[in-house]
Parts: sequence; C-alpha cells; structure tokens
Amino acid sequence: MKPVRKAVLPVAGLGTRVLPGAKTTPKEMLNIVDRPILSYIIAEGRAAGIEHFVFVTGRGKQAIEDYFDHHVEMEAQLAAKGKTDILEAVLADLPRPGEMSFVRQMSPQGLGHAVWCARDIIGDEPFAVMLPDMLMHAPVAPLKQAMDAYNQVGGNIVVVEPAPEGETHKYGIVALDGREGRLNRMTGMVEKPPLGTEPSNLFISGRYILQPEIFSLLADQGKGAGGEIQLTDAMVRLMALEPFHALEYEGVTYDCGDKIGLLRANVAYALQHPELGAAAREAVTALL
Repeated sequence: MKPVRKAVLPVAGLGTRVLPGAKTTPKEMLNIVDRPILSYIIAEGRAAGIEHFVFVTGRGKQAIEDYFDHHVEMEAQLAAKGKTDILEAVLADLPRPGEMSFVRQMSPQGLGHAVWCARDIIGDEPFAVMLPDMLMHAPVAPLKQAMDAYNQVGGNIVVVEPAPEGETHKYGIVALDGREGRLNRMTGMVEKPPLGTEPSNLFISGRYILQPEIFSLLADQGKGAGGEIQLTDAMVRLMALEPFHALEYEGVTYDCGDKIGLLRANVAYALQHPELGAAAREAVTALL
C-alpha cells in the first residue's frame, strides 16, 4: 500500500457566494482572524504528513502564489525594526523547496476537471484532495484522521459528518454497508436526495483520499450536475472497482465559501486564539 504524500487543492473557483469580497481577493485568501484560509489548510496538510501540495489555480489567483513566496522588502523592514515575532509568523507558511506546485485550470469545468488537471504531478500514487473553502477544526488534523483510516483499511477514504437535521437534501449523502463506529464501508453516494429518501444523514465533507485510477475515469467523465464534470460521479464509477470507506471525523466544519460560514469561522477561531481569545470574547459579548 503506497503512502499518501501529495494533496490537490482546487483553488480556481470564483467564490460567487462570497462576492463582492472575493472580487479581487481569491476566496481562499480571505482572512480568518489574522491569516488567510489557505494558511490553516496548509498547516492541516503538513500535520497529516503531506510532502507536496498541488494548487489548481485559475485566472485572478496570482495572490495565492505570491503569498507562498518571499516578500523581500517587507521581511527586511520587519527584521530591521526588530519585529521578529511578526517576521516569524510571516515566514512560517513559506514552502520548503519543491513542496508546492501550481497548475492552471483554463476554464471552470467543475471539481472533477480541476482534480484531473493535477494528474501529471500526482502520477501513479494515492493522493489527498483538500477543499480549501471547507475549514475543518479538530484536536487532531482532519486529514491526519483520514490518513490513519487509510493506513487501516486502504482503498479510498471520504470524510463525512452528520448533516443538520432536515438538510440532507442540500448535500451529497453517502450510503453505508452498516454503521458501526466512525469508519464504515460505503456502498454508494447520492447527490441531494429528496427528504425522506436519504440513505444516511452523513454528507460528504471537504477531504478525500483517492487512488490514482480516478484520473482515467475523470478523463472521459461526462458532465453532471450544473453542466460540470463532477468528482463524485467519477467516484461512484471507481466504487465499482475499488473499496471506499466513509470516515465520520471528529471536529467542526466551517463552510468559508458561504458568508455566514465565514463569519462563524472567524468568531470560532478568534475565541480560540491563544493571544486574542480573551479580547475577542469580550468584543463579541459586548456586541450581543
């Protein structure tokens, strides 16, 4: 069983749900307290043992590549003024040589197409997919939880969580071959099932571990929901050939591609911030 060393981060989306905020700033670069969303995603990947991050970018996303590069003038000024703590925070996200690659999705054709664009860099090995607008907070990095599950059962892993009551029709829902504990064999996936027909209450969240055979299926995958090439459609086809397991992870997910989700993430992370937490609680309490 090959180890999971690489992760694909699809960051080419327009962020229409958070416009106008994402008009000139990529949605993945919007701040959560004191750093962009992607800073947290990369930290999670590193904590899980990811060695190589593949960003699938698009037009207007140059700020992402710039963020993960040196800002020589700023760094020199911080050093000259003795602001070493701020300098260390700025430098912390910089990649090691060869740790990051950037490929271009030339047109918005869906998540499946975005993942397929990374095929030559991933090669013939299993890989993770991390949706960067889904910020997942947990004592143990969510992707690390998925890695541990993969090391236990192999195959393909889909991270899931319970949908809010009465809202299963808004999500992709997994079907399970029994439900015992947090890791269970999957038998299917249903996209936005009508209420009362859902096979479980577990929806597909923002982390996956997939085998490289998904690329050959994505190569000829037809358009699905929204007229786009959907990753879940190819996953259903792969499920007929390889085992899939759903991992109900321990943690909380914030959908930062949604305005209220972005607000919830900011409040939650501010309250838990080691330096700003007390002041944040006082400020929020005063507003309420």
